[in-house]
Amino acid sequence: MTQYRTLDDAPDLVGKTALVRVDFNVPMEDGKVTEDTRLRVALPTIEKLRDAGAKVALLAHFDRPKGQRVPSMSLEPVVDDLEHLLGAPVRFAKDCIGDEARTMITDVDAGGVVLLENVRFHPGEEKNDPAFAAQLAELGDIYVNDAFSAAHRAHASTEGLARLLPAYAGESMRRELDALDAALGNPRKPVMGIVGGAKVSTKLDLLKNLVGKLDRLAIGGGMANTFLFAQGIDIGGSLAERDMADTAREILTEAAAKGCEILLPVDFVVATEVKPGAPSRPVVAGQPLSADDKILDAGPASVARLVDALTASKTLIWNGPLGVFEVPPFDVATVAVARHAAALAKAGVLTAVGGGGDTVAALHHAGVADDMTFVSTAGGAFLEWMEGKPLPGVEALRAR
Repeated sequence: MTQYRTLDDAPDLVGKTALVRVDFNVPMEDGKVTEDTRLRVALPTIEKLRDAGAKVALLAHFDRPKGQRVPSMSLEPVVDDLEHLLGAPVRFAKDCIGDEARTMITDVDAGGVVLLENVRFHPGEEKNDPAFAAQLAELGDIYVNDAFSAAHRAHASTEGLARLLPAYAGESMRRELDALDAALGNPRKPVMGIVGGAKVSTKLDLLKNLVGKLDRLAIGGGMANTFLFAQGIDIGGSLAERDMADTAREILTEAAAKGCEILLPVDFVVATEVKPGAPSRPVVAGQPLSADDKILDAGPASVARLVDALTASKTLIWNGPLGVFEVPPFDVATVAVARHAAALAKAGVLTAVGGGGDTVAALHHAGVADDMTFVSTAGGAFLEWMEGKPLPGVEALRAR
């Protein structure tokens, strides 16, 4: 995206220090990293800077120490894994500001890597304190933000620091911004969205933004039940926000006014309990249900309808599963639609972008995460971008 400066725009970096904001808030157990995806995501930026002869000083947070030094929330356990992935030494500074950090950065050769201690050990980080941001800035010559997942926070290391040094988007940030631009900013049309999950109330801003941008919007999961209930369709004892019926009807009206076709389930899979292998049956929307019946997945006719809609689309943006995919057999709709979307993406006829924790898990469950055009692991930042909200960490990178 041309409005953001990338590392390709950076001047000669030999011997310069790049302060790089990464997301190393990785899963840990007993002081060991249990899943290293976020470390791997940062490698292209680190390696590009090292190849350019820069010193790389990594800024990151871990957990929520709330401005206190909490030993169990130190980033030091990350060092061994990062060294292994990089195939190069990584030094660790026990603070992210001050003399120790400065000395350690000074002592490494060009191409050296230093991981600085958890920025959230300082209260100035989450307060976006200008004095703390200035202390960070003293350590570097340029700033690189490679943590889209933290870009919705106006913190010192994500926003304040970008105002004090020449600022650039890292490789992971660039890929994320390019993918989201392809999905919502300047997409190939027709554009389709899939939004699932449990509650309409948590995705109101998202739905209201999307109906003004999409040609079709499929609504699934528990939130679809609220829309079905709002239309007078029997949903039995299914999860739904019945008090949101008026809001659901307003969204349907707004979608119609803006030319966005809403795709709700026309049939569903019903069971009386949510457990693996529970007896279930297909039900056509409008048929009576008992108080014990729970809608737990979209039915075969709904799946066929979504497959046809995907085939007719050029762009897909996906947030949220279509059913209780964690509990087979209620994963059938999510898996079938995900596999079709991935096949179209792999064939190059659909730009398919997905994101959000449940969506990422569902795409991995379907075995197609690697075949989608792009899968964002950013969670809250991805959702806020879809809602049309400006992200402070991204805005601070705009060329100026």
